[in-house]
Amino acid sequence: MSTHTTEHRTSQAALDAVATVNTGTFINGQWGEAASGARFDVLNPATEEVIATVADGGPEDAQRAIETAGRVQKEWAATPPRERSEILRRAYDLIMERQDELALIMTTEMGKPLPEAKGEVAYAAEFFRWFSEEAVRIGGDQTMTGDGKNRIMVSKQPVGPCVLVTPWNFPLAMGTRKIGPAIAAGCTMVFKPANLTPLSSLALVDILVEAGLPAGVLNVVCTKKASSVVSPWMASGIARKVSFTGSTDVGVRLLEQAAQHVMRSSMELGGNAPFIVFEDADLDRAVDGAVAAKMRNMGEACTAANRLFVHSSVMDEFSRKLAERLGRLSVGDGAQDGTDVGPLAEAKALDKVQELVDDAVAKGATVECGGSRPDRPGFFYSPTVLSGVDPGSQLMTEEIFGPVAPMIPFDSEDEVVEMANDTPWGLVGYLFTQDVDRSFRVSDALEVGMVGLNTGIVSNPAAPFGGVKASGLGREGGRVGIEEFLEYKYVAAPRT
Repeated sequence: MSTHTTEHRTSQAALDAVATVNTGTFINGQWGEAASGARFDVLNPATEEVIATVADGGPEDAQRAIETAGRVQKEWAATPPRERSEILRRAYDLIMERQDELALIMTTEMGKPLPEAKGEVAYAAEFFRWFSEEAVRIGGDQTMTGDGKNRIMVSKQPVGPCVLVTPWNFPLAMGTRKIGPAIAAGCTMVFKPANLTPLSSLALVDILVEAGLPAGVLNVVCTKKASSVVSPWMASGIARKVSFTGSTDVGVRLLEQAAQHVMRSSMELGGNAPFIVFEDADLDRAVDGAVAAKMRNMGEACTAANRLFVHSSVMDEFSRKLAERLGRLSVGDGAQDGTDVGPLAEAKALDKVQELVDDAVAKGATVECGGSRPDRPGFFYSPTVLSGVDPGSQLMTEEIFGPVAPMIPFDSEDEVVEMANDTPWGLVGYLFTQDVDRSFRVSDALEVGMVGLNTGIVSNPAAPFGGVKASGLGREGGRVGIEEFLEYKYVAAPRT
């Protein structure tokens, strides 16, 4: 490792928080080592230091985990809804009690500034509170056939053991968004957190155990090689559902595997979000929205504003205001006071962002602010605004996953809608206008699963999160979130 100055080292408080996390496999209620005995390193992306090692699971661990989930499923499904509800509610309370500690763990392994990490902890906890309430509201229906001769009785049952796979960018919330409805519905689980940020997920396991989750309901295997664990789960014939958040390429491979056993599938995949600023927009509000939609999580979010389309008549003013705002942001270790922008997750991500910016500049883009890496240890990139971006630039067709805001002018509503929809993805779109008719017209026209209308934030546990086209299948959160973990059963009975 390179020699760092004191201010570029992981703090003792952060190391102490990380040290409280169990870092083994968790199968049938027991912590243990991987069958191979292997472990992998977890880095602090702000300092490039190793902060922990985690059990590196493989096929043998995966098999034990899925067999446990299958064996426990029937008993867990029979658990009263109120009992499942109260487990989730106790877990919510425990997460909120430990918000500061969990946020510090998250910041240390992932990089986001502490205030943002605390916000994610609260957001993550809310999924448990939301689904604790949904657990006791799983309903059914009873009607008559049209001829009045038979009763139609519809009930809902847990789909069965679930494969849960989460990404590194929201390491706690992506877990609770899947685990919450699975518990509420009565499903057992096998869970693989991201290898870049496993510690937040592992800390969550002990909270669920303390909240009363029975042994075998949740089984966790971390691994450096995802296919060595997830592929055996998908091929087992035991798992009945897969819920995945990550890249479209990996999602397609999982769907191919799911097809072999006709598994229920929820896929929250990539995004290429358009951010549209019309000529009548409140520009200050639009700049606030752009900062929120672009800079949340250092731009490492599938919901991040990827392509900023700005009406030609307000381009200069909007560009200037956005560059001024982003240029004032403080870049540094997320655990230090005053930091606005933390590091990217890994060196590979940093190289990719620089590649995208260099390509755009080579094609004629102007750097309004940023455009380079700070000279310091860690995987940092300066907040960047690019104007005059060629539509053929790589960053217009690929997820940027970094703090880079490329802007393209437009002149008409039809033109910008066509450009916004010219992508395989369709997760979220943002638009800023004070014209009521236009707001609904464009919202309807955008080929996305979610729209931010005069706001840069759409995520909320009470809302159905998900996209269309290559951005995925199914929805997480909201009233429909639990439906992804339930099967409908129809009983026909003669009317007597």
